[in-house]
Amino acid sequence: MIDTLHTFDQHLTLLLNHFHSSWADAFWQFMSDIQVWFPLYIIVLVMLFVRLGWKKALIVTASLILTIVITDQVANLIKNSVTRLRPCYDYTMLSGGLHVLEKRSGYYGFFSGHSANAFGFAAASLIGLRNDRRRRFMGYAAMIYVWATLIALSRVFVGKHYLGDIVVGALIGSIFGTLLAFAARYLIKRIHLASPQGT
Repeated sequence: MIDTLHTFDQHLTLLLNHFHSSWADAFWQFMSDIQVWFPLYIIVLVMLFVRLGWKKALIVTASLILTIVITDQVANLIKNSVTRLRPCYDYTMLSGGLHVLEKRSGYYGFFSGHSANAFGFAAASLIGLRNDRRRRFMGYAAMIYVWATLIALSRVFVGKHYLGDIVVGALIGSIFGTLLAFAARYLIKRIHLASPQGT
């Protein structure tokens, strides 16, 4: 069963990875670069402090940081436990024409830390912003999940992950992001109730 799933994942990954061009390659390399994420992080943090006030914003910011740290560490732990080779180290994938755009890094890739971080941040930031009950942030929801999806897909196009790696990463990241965001919301409510002015 596991071998069948892995073979299916290989075929799907190669199918997706084969769609490339010079401009697309540059775009996917850009999206895959972690440093590109920092301006978005700063913009979201500014939004949090403007919309929520500094007390709520600090709590939500802590949940975002915890989400990224936890998903990253869990990804590394699972990678070293499952020991599934990245496609860029797999002879079957390379002989099948895998298009590799980045320098090869660690041997193991299940599951994608990039995908987990991106979807964890998306979930935690969206729920965090909704602590401001005056706004629904539908535009932000669409934008942040498109951003997370592009980051996750970039890992397939640069040859560093299987499609299954990014799907599992997105799921795990979303779970941790949601749990930590609701933990932050619970803490905000506790502090709100404890405040003499209810602020």
